[in-house]
Amino acid sequence: MDKVILAMISFAFVGAVTPGPVNLLAISTSLNYGKKAAFWHVTGASLTYALVVFCSGSMMQSILTVLPRLELTMKLCGSLFLCYLVYKIGFAPYSSVRSSSSVQSGFRTGSLTQLLSPKAWMVAMSGVSLYVIDQGNETILLSLFTCISLIICFICVGLWAMIGRLFSAYLENPVRQRQFNRIMAGVLFASVVMIW
Repeated sequence: MDKVILAMISFAFVGAVTPGPVNLLAISTSLNYGKKAAFWHVTGASLTYALVVFCSGSMMQSILTVLPRLELTMKLCGSLFLCYLVYKIGFAPYSSVRSSSSVQSGFRTGSLTQLLSPKAWMVAMSGVSLYVIDQGNETILLSLFTCISLIICFICVGLWAMIGRLFSAYLENPVRQRQFNRIMAGVLFASVVMIW
């Protein structure tokens, strides 16, 4: 069982720490709206990812039969939502990084981005198929994998948010902040293109 737990942790870490829409938005949220909004973004993304993992495991057989029909719809909805976020980031007005008086809730954005992210669903389904399905006590393994995924996702997305805070002094300049936002929007748009 220890080897299975270690494998789950390693898999969850790689899935959560690699660049993706949620992580890029964690940087942007932290930078533009401060620690509080970034915390809610990380929390929303992490709780939603745990839900995605749990749903993937609970309904894996149904998803596998329906997936070919759902894949295009998921990709389209996810891509449209991410393009909307690309626009919002790319054309965000300058705001002082040090003042977070107009903090926007990052929970909803973190949750929706994770829910609509094909990366989240593919990583979750891959992990469930590796560590839960046909491994014996599926209920216990799914609960364990869901908890591990929640904790690791919170840590990894939180690290991306902290990177945003580290850039805050440098990006206090309006020109640099706009350039940074446009670069982040470009990277996010590239991740949308790569989905297709």
